[in-house]
Amino acid sequence: MQAFNDLEDKPKRLGIYNDRFGYLSLHLIDYNPIAIMTNKSQEKAMIFNFKANFKSLPKFANPIAPLKEALDFALIKIPKSLDLFRLFLEQICHNSSKGVTVICAFMTRHFSPKMLEIAGLYFEDIEQSKAEKKSRLIKLSKKKKVAKQDLIKSLVFKDNSYKQYPGVFSGEHIDYATQFFLEHLEIMENDQTILDLASGNGVIGIEIFGQLPEAEVHLLDDAFLAIASAKLNIEGPNVHHHYNNELSIFKNDFFDLIVSNLPFHFEYEINIQIPLDLLRQAKRCLKKGGVLQIVSNKHLNYKSHLSHLFSNVEILAEDKKYIIYRCIKGH
Repeated sequence: MQAFNDLEDKPKRLGIYNDRFGYLSLHLIDYNPIAIMTNKSQEKAMIFNFKANFKSLPKFANPIAPLKEALDFALIKIPKSLDLFRLFLEQICHNSSKGVTVICAFMTRHFSPKMLEIAGLYFEDIEQSKAEKKSRLIKLSKKKKVAKQDLIKSLVFKDNSYKQYPGVFSGEHIDYATQFFLEHLEIMENDQTILDLASGNGVIGIEIFGQLPEAEVHLLDDAFLAIASAKLNIEGPNVHHHYNNELSIFKNDFFDLIVSNLPFHFEYEINIQIPLDLLRQAKRCLKKGGVLQIVSNKHLNYKSHLSHLFSNVEILAEDKKYIIYRCIKGH
């Protein structure tokens, strides 16, 4: 924020990346910023905070579509996923003026030399600031002429290939908890309305759809890039993708089966309250007699929480690290 305020000539076209609660966008609203959003929860938080402060909303965009305006300045809070950081710079590089400047901020303890390596792919001049209040800045200028890169990865699992955008959870391979889940997942023929909650690239939904091609399968994720990835992997007239962070869009008693590898890492934060809230919402959305199946790390001890929600909680499978619970909604 201070780096922007110190500018003598303020930019006409400003882009802001990874502004989790809208602090930067709110304080710089007079410069008509474009807020590039990666999560529905981020977007909702920003809208709430803008309305609470009687401010008009910024323009929203996503990180993979061409921007309507060429940026001449961008602010980035560097995300934990440096692949996502590269995607941000890729978009900026191909949607900006020749003289664009980018200011990247990060906590000093999170510094990685790879930040500079990635920045060097797109910019000639890279300047680091001294640490201040445990934070540092990287200033990027003199944009390079680079060809557009296809940053979508292909993850191979059981001879199948799954496409995935940068920044989606488990970017190098199908998550090991998900692999364990797929080995023990129980699907019944009468499961006709199914939700893959926190669906990621859609690998669990794809497995279900392969077994029950006539079922109505819903995939929901808070991350825009996760849903965009899932759309690359699974489509069909009875497949529905939802970019959302909660389940209010679904009626009570709607699903026969809900499956999930619940998230608990949010950038550098571990937060179990978010998955617990999703579990409460999942119960509401299940039909009576409907089943919830989740996989989790054993140390999270979800059973004590699930037992408060469901009268019937079983352990389907477990190993040294992961555990799968099966919960039935009572009549």
